Amino acid sequence: MRPEGEITRGTTNPGRLRRVDRWISQAQRAVLRARDRPLLVDLGFGASPVTTVELYRRVRVVAPDAEVVGLEIDPLRVAAARRRLAALRAAGDELPGLSFGVGGFELPVERRPALVRAFNVLRQYHEEQAWAAWSRLRAGLAAGGVLIEGTCDEIGRRAVWVTLPAALPAPAAAGGGRGAALITFSARLVSMERPSDLAERLPKTLIHRNVPGEPVHQFLRDFDRAWDRAAPQVAFGPRQRWLAAVEFLSDGWPVLRRPPGGGRRRWRLGEVTLPWAALAPPGRK
Repeated sequence: MRPEGEITRGTTNPGRLRRVDRWISQAQRAVLRARDRPLLVDLGFGASPVTTVELYRRVRVVAPDAEVVGLEIDPLRVAAARRRLAALRAAGDELPGLSFGVGGFELPVERRPALVRAFNVLRQYHEEQAWAAWSRLRAGLAAGGVLIEGTCDEIGRRAVWVTLPAALPAPAAAGGGRGAALITFSARLVSMERPSDLAERLPKTLIHRNVPGEPVHQFLRDFDRAWDRAAPQVAFGPRQRWLAAVEFLSDGWPVLRRPPGGGRRRWRLGEVTLPWAALAPPGRK
C-alpha cells in the first residue's frame, strides 16, 4: 500500500529542531512517562536522519525506555537513514529502540504512538489538506498522546508549533484526561526584530489566516505593541524585553503562566504558549 502523503523537499540541519525537542522533553514529560516504552514517531524526517537521532537522544534522558521511529515516504531516504544508523552502531553507539521505516500519515508502526512530531511536513499542502492530516494523525495516536506539528526556519532560530491531543482521552485509571490543544511561538531572540517576524513560521492551518479580522492577526499585532511598550528593557538585553512584552501581552491574551507549558522559565527560552482556541480560525476551535 502506498504511504499517505507527498514527499517533502527533505531539507534539514543538525540542531534545526532543538526548540521543539526541548518542548517535547520538558513540557511533554508527563506524556513520555505515562506508559512503559513510549513510542514516538518522527514523521517526515527528510533527507538526513540527524534530527531523528537528536530527538531520540533528548527524550531518552527523561524516558530511558522510549522508542523512536523515523518515517519517510521516500524509500531511498529510509535506506540512507538505516545505513547511517548501522554505521553509528558499528562505531559503538548502540541506540536501542531507534529505527526507520517507510510510511506517512497512516503511521505504519507496531503500536499507537504516544507522540508524533511532524515538523516542516505540511507546508507544501493546501490548508484543507493540512486540517485533514491533523485529524488523521490524531486518530492514530495512543489514548492520551499528542501530535506536535509545526514549522521552523532552516537553522531553527524561529518556530511555531501546535500540540494537539489524541482524538480519544487517556483512561481515567492512568490519571489522564484530554489535554488542551496549544500553540507555541519560539525564537532565538537576538535574531528577531519584532514578534510578528514569527508569522512566516505559522502552521499551514494559520499562515493564510494572518489577515485583518482573524484572531492570529490580532494576536501578532498586539504582541508587536507589547514589544514596543517593552522597549525600555532593551538596555538589559532582548531576553528582558521579551519577558516584559509577554507580561504585557498576557493582560489581554490567555498566555500560559504556569509550568509545564508556561511561566517565566519557559518565557526566558524565547517561548510563549497559548490555548489553540485563542488563535484558531472561526469554526476550528
